[in-house]
Amino acid sequence: MEGEVQQQPQAAAPEQTAEPIAVEGAAAAVAPPAGIPDDFYLRYYVGHQGRFGHEFLEFEFRPDGKLRYANNSHYKKETIIRKEVFVTEAVLSELKKIVDDSEIMKEDDSRFPQPDKGGRQELEILMGNVHICFTTAKIGSLLNVQESEDPDALRNFYYLTQDLRAFVFSLIGLHFKIKPI
Repeated sequence: MEGEVQQQPQAAAPEQTAEPIAVEGAAAAVAPPAGIPDDFYLRYYVGHQGRFGHEFLEFEFRPDGKLRYANNSHYKKETIIRKEVFVTEAVLSELKKIVDDSEIMKEDDSRFPQPDKGGRQELEILMGNVHICFTTAKIGSLLNVQESEDPDALRNFYYLTQDLRAFVFSLIGLHFKIKPI
């Protein structure tokens, strides 16, 4: 059920289950960087309908520190990988800093390529009273960025999403000791 946290038996291997796993980390009392609001939510999705069905990667950071991660590749009949973990305020603070430094909140996606049969990407961010929700086609390389109608804004989006993916893969890899694709 959406939003519920389910505990898995200790014997189950995390990467072999389709059910979310909840693990609480120690909460640290670290204030966000100066000038960055406390209200924060981030969700990223990239996916397509392909040979193996609906394949996607999605993660979200909630204001309470919960990181939810899902990877559905169906490659070699793999099952969906779902992970849930609570991150500390220090991690959220660093994430807010990455988003703030990118200046993505000043961008506009009106001239981004529209999603197509090749797939779509979505980035939703709430920082304080500013809420953005970008939707675009999957970006295969910087060549796709250069050929777009707004290469500067799309380049900013591209680099931020690459940074966010690396950040999440590091957190998931360190916490669960798996190697996400």
